Amino acid sequence: MKSKMWKMFMILVFLPFISISSSPPPPPSLCIVGAGIGGSSLAHFLRLYSPHNLTFNLRIFERNAIVGGRMSTVNVSGDIFEAGASILHPKNLYALNYTKLLNLTVKQPSSSSSSSPSLGIWDGHKFVFKTLACNSNLPFFQKILSLANSLLMFLRYGFSLLRMESFVQSAIDKFSKYYESFDSRPIFETVDEMLKWSGLYNLTTSTLEQELVAAGLSPLLIQELVTVITRINYGQSVSISGLAGAVSLAGSGGGLWSIKGGNWQMAAGLINRSNVALHLREEIESISSIGEYYELNSTQGNSYTCDVAVIATPLDEVNIQFTPPISIPKRRLQHTHATFVRGLLNHVYFGLSCVSEIPELVATIEVPDLPFTSISVLKQYDEKDMTYKMFSREPMDDALLDTIFSLRRETIRIDWGAYPHYVAPEVFAPFVLDGRHLYYANAFENAASTMETSAVAAENIARLILSRFFGQPSFPSSNLRSTSDKGSLHVDL
Repeated sequence: MKSKMWKMFMILVFLPFISISSSPPPPPSLCIVGAGIGGSSLAHFLRLYSPHNLTFNLRIFERNAIVGGRMSTVNVSGDIFEAGASILHPKNLYALNYTKLLNLTVKQPSSSSSSSPSLGIWDGHKFVFKTLACNSNLPFFQKILSLANSLLMFLRYGFSLLRMESFVQSAIDKFSKYYESFDSRPIFETVDEMLKWSGLYNLTTSTLEQELVAAGLSPLLIQELVTVITRINYGQSVSISGLAGAVSLAGSGGGLWSIKGGNWQMAAGLINRSNVALHLREEIESISSIGEYYELNSTQGNSYTCDVAVIATPLDEVNIQFTPPISIPKRRLQHTHATFVRGLLNHVYFGLSCVSEIPELVATIEVPDLPFTSISVLKQYDEKDMTYKMFSREPMDDALLDTIFSLRRETIRIDWGAYPHYVAPEVFAPFVLDGRHLYYANAFENAASTMETSAVAAENIARLILSRFFGQPSFPSSNLRSTSDKGSLHVDL
């Protein structure tokens, strides 16, 4: 009897230790630095492509108080306008699928008074080219206006317009290969490999100007219309790399759209659906490789252990200390200063007799000392009250604005480290920064920087992580589906 009681006593004593030693290890922890379109897309695709029996924890760290990164809105006198990444292309399939998945509303870009905003190309002294304008929104008049402006364009630039369209379409067709099924689309470990597979790599080895000259475009078209587009979309001249230039030109075509209420809602929605622990206002200041895991330390004094770490924000202007150090090609970001003004442009500045003669989009060519890149009308309240959006390479001080505007009721300035400063031939940082499980999603930005290219790069990084870390040999259907709705909803988004 005593022997049996002793055995039961020993079992009861050691039972907690037996339970502890046999308990399963905690699920892996994946940490993402950056809550923009890249970081949110990565979280989405990691959940989307994971089998139901694969469990892991996801954390996203965002140094700002809101998600969205370079997707942001601005409030001007009660009206909401896009302040950062503004437009999406009709063939941006991931963004289109996000919109459907998240039940967001598509908004077609509109001008102040018409569906066909007038364009004027300004050289600092005069308008070298202007399209016609019409205040009527009747479809018949808009159709006539569109045909008339197309004729004006053709008379000035000729068949070079068709060659430009062919150049852009070729790049779009090659980019569309990134939407192919997993059977025909491999997982890429480098940006070079990813670009060579799609046939886009050669466009990064020469300038846009060189590519367009080779395609047979006229010098006038390159100097005027192409330069206008690259200055508006990337704040740079036709000396940017050919692929960035092709993407910029694609962003000037028809069918462009955005999300009603702000494009940032894509990032917020994807994070909400991906069962993520979101850390707002928490900037990561160091990442150290310690054995089989990474230690992330934040400016809040917190330390986090992660099995996989992904940088989903440009490393160019953040101060993250890596141990051991990483090596990536040096690059600088092109800063675009967005200035929003509610007021009225000064027609005298443009040498015109009245405000109504100023085009709704004033674009500029590459001329020294031009103070701004473009000025566009966002909303017209009446003939003497409008909201404008101005892009420039340098800040616009009050004295300069007061020469361009005859009236300013409200002025808001935003400085964006918007995209890389493109220099051909481009050199790319690796997707895998340390040969293990430290990844850099923004390495692809040296090829082109858009919301969609960030999503495409994030999708590849997700497959790369699932393959390299989890050893997942295959993936489910790439059709977007809903991820778990059981995760907590981040009301502070």
